[in-house]
Amino acid sequence: QVQLEESGGGSVQAGDSLRLSCVASGRIFSSALMHWFRQAPGKEREWVAGIRKGAGTTTYADSVKGRFTISRENAANTMYLQMNSLRPEDTAIYYCAIDRNGNSWDPRDMEYWGKGTPVTVFA
Repeated sequence: QVQLEESGGGSVQAGDSLRLSCVASGRIFSSALMHWFRQAPGKEREWVAGIRKGAGTTTYADSVKGRFTISRENAANTMYLQMNSLRPEDTAIYYCAIDRNGNSWDPRDMEYWGKGTPVTVFA
């Protein structure tokens, strides 16, 4: 069983930066895909970015490309999301999640979820 815990959320002004962390307990195979999702009030959960645990290859939603950077530190079983040039529309609860099979970005396919960390960006 894998447990995920996010941290690093907060309230910032537009243009500021935040770094989110997701610490995993338990074994995660190198083929797994690790993701960040977010959910704004009244909206569906949205995929933000993903990273292959082993190879470290990354993908991003168009809405955050060039502003956000996903990374992982395997020795610490930790994943990060560096968020720069934040915008009010980035306001959401941010979740980390894992797809053990390593082939999906669909939230319905994630086996493990954290409880989320809130990010609020003021104009």
